[in-house]
Amino acid sequence: MLYNLLYPLAAEYQIFNLFKYITFRAGGAMMTALLLCLLIGPSFIRWLKSKKAEQPIRSDGPETHQKKKGTPTMGGLMIIFSVTLSTLLWVDIKNPYMWVVLWVFIGFGVIGFFDDYAKLTKKGSKGVPGKLRLLLEGAIALVAVLAVMNLTTGDLGSSLAFPFLKSTLLNLGWFFIPFGLFVIVGGANAVNLTDGLDGLAIGPIMITAASFGIISYLVGNAVFAEYLQIHYVRDSGELAVFCGALLGAGLGFLWYNAPPAMVFMGDTGSLAMGGALGAMAVVTKHEIVLGIIGGLFVIETLSVIIQVVSFKTRGKRVFKMAPIHHHFEKQGWPETQVVIRFWIISIIFAMIGLATLKLR
Repeated sequence: MLYNLLYPLAAEYQIFNLFKYITFRAGGAMMTALLLCLLIGPSFIRWLKSKKAEQPIRSDGPETHQKKKGTPTMGGLMIIFSVTLSTLLWVDIKNPYMWVVLWVFIGFGVIGFFDDYAKLTKKGSKGVPGKLRLLLEGAIALVAVLAVMNLTTGDLGSSLAFPFLKSTLLNLGWFFIPFGLFVIVGGANAVNLTDGLDGLAIGPIMITAASFGIISYLVGNAVFAEYLQIHYVRDSGELAVFCGALLGAGLGFLWYNAPPAMVFMGDTGSLAMGGALGAMAVVTKHEIVLGIIGGLFVIETLSVIIQVVSFKTRGKRVFKMAPIHHHFEKQGWPETQVVIRFWIISIIFAMIGLATLKLR
């Protein structure tokens, strides 16, 4: 919005020329979201406590989690508010891709909110029925994928790009629709599964957001895209502003989510942010790279799948508890040790993913 209001004045007032630069506006969005989260955090947490929005604790979980009883959830609302407001303030509001990502971000956040609300009213770990939730997520993702296919020029909108290969594209045609749905819905639920310890999910989310801020900026810049021999997606660079806002809000939220957590993000936050990351991967044609950068989310998801399949087919569990972060807790790792080590793993995956930009 500031770009649309102030940049036209750059001819008379040179200082407003700053708003031309995506990097400047991404930094502004990051600082705005950070300050918003820090400022509204205390009053928002008090409000959640007054409404008794307390996170249900699994009775079969690690014993150390029982002391978390009474901690409010739905903290994702403060992230959604901060990110949305900051993005709208600093982004070019005429950019179509930004509205696609915001559609997924807010839409998945609404689904997560109702899921959290259902858990609170039922006083248990079961929220909105799984099939209904996937159906709603799929409907929102479908609109986003169709919009991206329509907005992206040529066959690129329905094609799959491969990391490490500079010009290889696989045109999936209409089969790109289920693939795009898988990326967005899968990304959302993978982040949701990772959100189980204080500060565990928000760290990798920020790392992935920062990585895709770089990717979207480079993909949306014709000069950099040609130099790196990656596929140029016009107007996608504006997504760096959203990534900046997500990074800033994540830092602000972490202030209150750091062990011992004062608030949990809940499905409200994890579904919103995971879905948005998936949507950005679809826009920038870096769907496979999302699987690399978000490798920790993939590992968490695979651990659940392996556990379920093993128990149903063999009657035995592979892990002491799934997702895998609980397995290490059951082995005696302190919660903070699990979180920090998983952050390190996430950083390593991000470095590998970003390396694909140059190794082509």
